[in-house]
Amino acid sequence: MRRTSLVRAAAAATVAIAVAGGLAACGGSGGSSDATGTSTAGATPSPSASADHPADVAAVGKIVVTGDAGKEPKVTLPSKPFNVTTTVVRTVSEGTGPVVKKGQLATLHEFIVSGADGSTAQSSYASTPLSITIGESSGLTEFDAALATAHVGSRIVVADAQNGPTYVYVFELTGAKDIPARASGTAVAPKAGLPKVTLDKDGKPSIAKPTGTAPTSLVVQPLIKGKGAVVKNGQTAIVKYTGWLWNGTKFDSSWDKGSTFPFTVGKGQVIPGWDKAVAGQTVGSQILVVVPPSDGYGSTAQGSIPANSTLVFVVDILAAS
Repeated sequence: MRRTSLVRAAAAATVAIAVAGGLAACGGSGGSSDATGTSTAGATPSPSASADHPADVAAVGKIVVTGDAGKEPKVTLPSKPFNVTTTVVRTVSEGTGPVVKKGQLATLHEFIVSGADGSTAQSSYASTPLSITIGESSGLTEFDAALATAHVGSRIVVADAQNGPTYVYVFELTGAKDIPARASGTAVAPKAGLPKVTLDKDGKPSIAKPTGTAPTSLVVQPLIKGKGAVVKNGQTAIVKYTGWLWNGTKFDSSWDKGSTFPFTVGKGQVIPGWDKAVAGQTVGSQILVVVPPSDGYGSTAQGSIPANSTLVFVVDILAAS
């Protein structure tokens, strides 16, 4: 059975909000901690759980997590089946790496076990870690609070039963690095006839009202060529964006929200035009993307976006991992 991570579920919720709003469809860098050994859940309980569910907090405090940092842990539950009635978050071991900073891109491994029998439900250790921007909501307040002051190498346990049977998640914070505030690199002269983009002093984009007939096929025009690695399908891209209708009406902007936007490239979490546009670009780039209805929402209206709309985006690609 495959269990969706709390962080992935929160990202999916973010995407759902972006769909309604118009999109579609996580200092210095730190290294891995070399901390090893056995730990029990003993600090940083969820404030709401502490106040209202002391039995759940006590039960989670008896969960034992063992194993070397950077490797899949062993999780021993105090009972089988193991159940809680609310979500409880506890930092089970503090890493020896740097303290993370707000705005950094954190990478986390996850290991999930079933409360029913302690069996492994999901693990990222043989694949790609999760990514989350420190200080931006994962959808779980207590987890965000624990992560915001964590050292690289920390392990955080989340016991959750709000969406059905109890599952126990172990997140290991494997690294954290700074994310640029805006695209940077070599300016690229756009082709004639495309919407004119203007940036303010902070890099926030605006466009002149497009003229002429909207393109009927996807247009991807680099405005800044970044010097980072090429973005590949399956990676989590961290971007800032603004979106307009072809008539120049703005319908969504992460710049206005003061946040970044993460999505997994090529997995259908965003409209097809976005997946096609971002894959193959280099980190640090800024692209102008004109999305025809066939690569957007087609004949379906989405919130303030009418059916059969051509969309215009300016996207800063800040990171990918």
